[in-house]
Amino acid sequence: MATKKTHYANVEKVFAILMIVTACAMAFAHGSNDVANAIGPLAAVVSIVGNEGQIAAKSAIAWWILPLGGFGIVAGLALFGHKVIATIGQGITHLTPSRGFAAELAAACTVVIASGTGLPISTTQTLVGAVLGVGMARGIAAINLSVVRNIVVSWVITLPVGAGLSIIFFWMMKAMFT
Repeated sequence: MATKKTHYANVEKVFAILMIVTACAMAFAHGSNDVANAIGPLAAVVSIVGNEGQIAAKSAIAWWILPLGGFGIVAGLALFGHKVIATIGQGITHLTPSRGFAAELAAACTVVIASGTGLPISTTQTLVGAVLGVGMARGIAAINLSVVRNIVVSWVITLPVGAGLSIIFFWMMKAMFT
């Protein structure tokens, strides 16, 4: 007769396989959301240049912009994503295949629905929230609060730093081109 531990191990094996499906869903969600965010400014610049400096209400996206955005997302994940993946996958809380499945499915659904309705959303923040939810289902003691604190601090810091850098870059370009 099979023990409770054997049943648990078998269930986790099933969820390990199902995580391939949710990983694909998360990749689709990530692409549907973040590639659009990345190529938006480039598409606008290409449109303005193509319309001889005129801003059009609507314009077609050049065929090469979407593949470039996809390549950029893949390259960024391949080069710099390992730290983020390690933090989310191991640092916040202990994830089993069933917990990872639940978090990935929740995050993918949230991102796809938000992208489909045009709501601006962060894929990474959504996934962090989903992992936090899975961890909180086991109790607050299951969450590494120092890792969560560092994540929240980085989110708070990036907004003013990004704004400040964009101001500086704007002033530099304005000085160079006027």
